[in-house]
Amino acid sequence: MLGPLGLEPVSADALGLPEPEETETTFIGNAALKARAAALASGLSALADDSGLEVFAIGGDPGVYSARWAGPEKDFSVAMRRVWEKLSATGDDRSARFVCALALAQPDGSVETFEGEVRGAIVWPPRGEKGFGYDPIFQPTGFTRTFGEMTHEEKLPLTHRARAFEKLVASLK
Repeated sequence: MLGPLGLEPVSADALGLPEPEETETTFIGNAALKARAAALASGLSALADDSGLEVFAIGGDPGVYSARWAGPEKDFSVAMRRVWEKLSATGDDRSARFVCALALAQPDGSVETFEGEVRGAIVWPPRGEKGFGYDPIFQPTGFTRTFGEMTHEEKLPLTHRARAFEKLVASLK
Protein backbone atom coordinates (compact mmCIF):
# COMPACT_ATOMS: atom_id res chain seq x y z
CA MET A 1 0.00 0.00 0.00
CA LEU A 2 3.06 2.24 0.22
CA GLY A 3 4.12 1.37 -3.33
CA PRO A 4 2.61 4.52 -4.90
CA LEU A 5 4.99 6.57 -2.74
CA GLY A 6 8.03 4.59 -3.84
CA LEU A 7 8.59 3.32 -0.30
CA GLU A 8 9.83 -0.20 0.37
CA PRO A 9 9.15 -1.15 3.99
CA VAL A 10 11.48 -3.46 5.91
CA SER A 11 9.97 -5.56 8.70
CA ALA A 12 11.05 -5.21 12.31
CA ASP A 13 11.85 -8.92 12.23
CA ALA A 14 14.23 -8.43 9.28
CA LEU A 15 16.01 -5.75 11.33
CA GLY A 16 16.20 -8.07 14.35
CA LEU A 17 14.07 -5.77 16.49
CA PRO A 18 12.23 -7.20 19.49
CA GLU A 19 8.44 -7.07 19.48
CA PRO A 20 7.14 -5.16 22.50
CA GLU A 21 4.28 -6.52 24.55
CA GLU A 22 0.97 -4.92 23.59
CA THR A 23 -0.12 -3.42 26.90
CA GLU A 24 -2.40 -0.61 25.73
CA THR A 25 -6.20 -0.79 25.79
CA THR A 26 -6.79 0.82 22.38
CA PHE A 27 -5.73 0.04 18.82
CA ILE A 28 -4.09 3.49 18.54
CA GLY A 29 -2.23 2.93 21.81
CA ASN A 30 -0.83 -0.46 20.76
CA ALA A 31 0.14 0.76 17.28
CA ALA A 32 1.93 3.79 18.77
CA LEU A 33 3.70 1.60 21.35
CA LYS A 34 5.02 -0.74 18.64
CA ALA A 35 6.02 2.04 16.23
CA ARG A 36 7.80 4.07 18.92
CA ALA A 37 9.72 1.00 20.12
CA ALA A 38 10.86 0.17 16.58
CA ALA A 39 11.85 3.78 15.78
CA LEU A 40 13.84 4.16 19.00
CA ALA A 41 15.57 0.78 18.57
CA SER A 42 16.42 1.25 14.88
CA GLY A 43 16.97 4.99 14.60
CA LEU A 44 14.64 4.92 11.58
CA SER A 45 11.06 5.99 10.92
CA ALA A 46 8.80 3.12 11.87
CA LEU A 47 5.26 2.17 10.91
CA ALA A 48 3.18 -0.20 13.02
CA ASP A 49 -0.43 -1.25 13.07
CA ASP A 50 -2.92 -2.78 15.44
CA SER A 51 -6.26 -4.00 14.25
CA GLY A 52 -9.19 -6.14 15.18
CA LEU A 53 -12.90 -6.76 15.30
CA GLU A 54 -15.30 -4.88 17.55
CA VAL A 55 -18.80 -6.29 18.05
CA PHE A 56 -21.00 -3.61 19.54
CA ALA A 57 -23.54 -5.81 21.37
CA ILE A 58 -20.76 -7.50 23.35
CA GLY A 59 -19.13 -4.30 24.51
CA GLY A 60 -16.69 -3.96 21.62
CA ASP A 61 -15.14 -7.39 22.19
CA PRO A 62 -12.92 -8.96 21.07
CA GLY A 63 -11.36 -5.55 20.27
CA VAL A 64 -7.64 -5.27 21.03
CA TYR A 65 -7.76 -8.93 22.10
CA SER A 66 -8.94 -10.16 18.68
CA ALA A 67 -5.87 -12.33 18.04
CA ARG A 68 -5.76 -13.58 21.63
CA TRP A 69 -9.32 -14.89 21.36
CA ALA A 70 -7.91 -17.39 18.83
CA GLY A 71 -5.65 -18.84 21.52
CA PRO A 72 -1.97 -19.78 21.30
CA GLU A 73 -2.65 -21.94 18.22
CA LYS A 74 -4.23 -18.93 16.43
CA ASP A 75 -7.35 -21.00 15.72
CA PHE A 76 -9.84 -18.43 14.53
CA SER A 77 -12.63 -21.00 14.31
CA VAL A 78 -12.48 -20.98 18.13
CA ALA A 79 -12.52 -17.17 18.19
CA MET A 80 -15.44 -16.96 15.74
CA ARG A 81 -17.47 -19.44 17.77
CA ARG A 82 -16.74 -17.47 20.94
CA VAL A 83 -17.99 -14.26 19.27
CA TRP A 84 -21.13 -16.01 18.09
CA GLU A 85 -21.87 -17.59 21.49
CA LYS A 86 -21.51 -14.25 23.30
CA LEU A 87 -23.49 -12.43 20.62
CA SER A 88 -26.32 -14.99 20.58
CA ALA A 89 -27.08 -14.22 24.21
CA THR A 90 -27.55 -10.48 23.60
CA GLY A 91 -30.48 -10.06 21.20
CA ASP A 92 -30.75 -9.05 17.56
CA ASP A 93 -27.96 -6.48 17.14
CA ARG A 94 -25.26 -8.05 14.95
CA SER A 95 -23.47 -4.80 14.06
CA ALA A 96 -19.67 -4.80 14.13
CA ARG A 97 -16.66 -3.08 12.70
CA PHE A 98 -13.11 -3.90 11.79
CA VAL A 99 -10.65 -1.24 12.97
CA CYS A 100 -7.07 -0.59 11.90
CA ALA A 101 -4.82 1.90 13.63
CA LEU A 102 -1.52 2.88 12.02
CA ALA A 103 1.21 4.72 13.86
CA LEU A 104 4.17 6.38 12.19
CA ALA A 105 6.95 7.07 14.70
CA GLN A 106 10.18 8.99 14.34
CA PRO A 107 13.45 8.30 16.19
CA ASP A 108 12.83 11.46 18.27
CA GLY A 109 9.77 9.73 19.79
CA SER A 110 7.11 11.71 17.91
CA VAL A 111 4.17 9.69 16.58
CA GLU A 112 1.38 10.37 14.07
CA THR A 113 -1.64 8.04 14.05
CA PHE A 114 -4.26 7.16 11.46
CA GLU A 115 -7.39 5.05 11.91
CA GLY A 116 -9.63 3.30 9.40
CA GLU A 117 -12.76 1.24 9.85
CA VAL A 118 -15.26 -0.79 7.91
CA ARG A 119 -18.72 -1.42 9.34
CA GLY A 120 -20.84 -4.48 8.84
CA ALA A 121 -22.61 -7.32 10.61
CA ILE A 122 -21.73 -10.68 12.10
CA VAL A 123 -23.26 -13.68 10.29
CA TRP A 124 -23.48 -17.32 11.31
CA PRO A 125 -22.47 -19.88 10.22
CA PRO A 126 -19.12 -18.71 8.84
CA ARG A 127 -19.08 -18.32 5.05
CA GLY A 128 -16.05 -18.50 2.78
CA GLU A 129 -12.50 -19.78 2.97
CA LYS A 130 -10.69 -16.65 1.79
CA GLY A 131 -9.01 -14.01 3.91
CA PHE A 132 -8.09 -14.71 7.50
CA GLY A 133 -9.20 -14.24 11.07
CA TYR A 134 -12.83 -13.22 11.44
CA ASP A 135 -13.41 -12.65 7.70
CA PRO A 136 -15.88 -15.58 7.31
CA ILE A 137 -18.32 -14.08 9.85
CA PHE A 138 -18.04 -10.41 8.80
CA GLN A 139 -20.39 -9.10 6.11
CA PRO A 140 -19.61 -5.48 5.22
CA THR A 141 -22.53 -3.08 5.03
CA GLY A 142 -24.02 -2.93 1.53
CA PHE A 143 -22.73 -6.36 0.49
CA THR A 144 -24.29 -9.83 0.49
CA ARG A 145 -21.02 -11.74 0.88
CA THR A 146 -18.63 -11.96 3.80
CA PHE A 147 -14.99 -10.94 3.57
CA GLY A 148 -14.29 -14.69 3.63
CA GLU A 149 -16.21 -15.08 0.36
CA MET A 150 -14.51 -12.17 -1.45
CA THR A 151 -11.30 -12.33 -3.44
CA HIS A 152 -8.38 -10.30 -2.16
CA GLU A 153 -8.90 -7.81 -5.00
CA GLU A 154 -12.59 -7.34 -4.10
CA LYS A 155 -11.99 -7.05 -0.37
CA LEU A 156 -8.87 -4.88 -0.21
CA PRO A 157 -10.38 -1.49 -1.13
CA LEU A 158 -13.21 -2.03 1.39
CA THR A 159 -11.01 -2.82 4.36
CA HIS A 160 -10.19 -0.95 7.50
CA ARG A 161 -6.50 -1.27 6.65
CA ALA A 162 -6.96 0.33 3.20
CA ARG A 163 -8.87 3.22 4.79
CA ALA A 164 -6.14 3.79 7.38
CA PHE A 165 -3.44 3.66 4.69
CA GLU A 166 -5.37 6.19 2.57
CA LYS A 167 -5.10 8.65 5.48
CA LEU A 168 -1.41 7.86 6.00
CA VAL A 169 -0.56 8.27 2.31
CA ALA A 170 -2.49 11.56 2.13
CA SER A 171 -0.47 12.91 5.06
CA LEU A 172 2.84 11.93 3.44
CA LYS A 173 2.15 13.56 0.06
